[in-house]
Amino acid sequence: MNVNNLRMKKSALDTPWNQLHWLTVLAEQGSFTAAARRLGVSKAAMSQHIAELERQAGIELVQRTTRSVRLTDAGRGLVEETRAAFGTIAHSFSGLQDLAQTPRGLLRITAPVALSRQQLVPRLGAFFEAYPQIRIELSMSDNISALAMEGFDLAIRHTQTPPDTHVAWPLCRTRTLLVASREYLQRRGVPTEPRMLVDQDCLYYPRQDQPAWHFVPRGAAADHPRTTVPVTGVFCANNSEALREAALCGLGIALLPDFSAQAALRDDRLVEVMPDWESTGAFASHLFAIRPYSAHVPRAVGVFIAWLREAFAAGFVEG
Repeated sequence: MNVNNLRMKKSALDTPWNQLHWLTVLAEQGSFTAAARRLGVSKAAMSQHIAELERQAGIELVQRTTRSVRLTDAGRGLVEETRAAFGTIAHSFSGLQDLAQTPRGLLRITAPVALSRQQLVPRLGAFFEAYPQIRIELSMSDNISALAMEGFDLAIRHTQTPPDTHVAWPLCRTRTLLVASREYLQRRGVPTEPRMLVDQDCLYYPRQDQPAWHFVPRGAAADHPRTTVPVTGVFCANNSEALREAALCGLGIALLPDFSAQAALRDDRLVEVMPDWESTGAFASHLFAIRPYSAHVPRAVGVFIAWLREAFAAGFVEG
């Protein structure tokens, strides 16, 4: 073997593959803290590895400030040139893992807060019993995430139309219910049609400057005109559990997804209001499991999706 071949082999062995991968993760996550969390390492280790990569490259790859991290032109160019290669490696390794008899690995899931607390987490014991070598990291958020950018394997979302760039599996249908406590209705009266809500305290999501609820007669055709009512009240919140608790305290009439209201309705702590009218636009009519399109779905993701579909087909947990 000649000297040039020896030098080429030594150069390949000395290439900082690990640090290169960490740089691509840093570019995706946008901060050392988020990248370290994605990789399961400390922020200090993340910073040291990137500094070592810059030392070996002999050029600055990351511009650091007290508030943000930004890749230099050289850093962005390096990430763009190596991203596809690392994606191919990850795909190949995932396929290798799937050859194992038992699904295993870490799943990063994002789901709405109330749905996670009330319907997802209470079911997970059965899943872990069936698949003990799978771990789940759950991010509870009502915000729509860029799944691939933030490193999530799967999202559970309340939506009418999943994005075209993603694959979606329907889990179940949901309904939107108008509910209040008996004490509140005895004090303020029982509305029987949308226009009567103008004189009520309504508990709503703060989604716009002038909140409004929309209704059609229950069972109406899809093209039936909507009745729109501006609503006001003493309390609003961006979480259905908080709105349910406010309704239980007699603060007003709340518009809730059925999985948030069902236990209180069953126990007669809340009653349905205006059952002859159906809300539109407040909450979607379906729950979906969603993930970015890819030719290969890791086996752990596949079994979790199959389990979700079976679990939610059985109906909501009544907690």
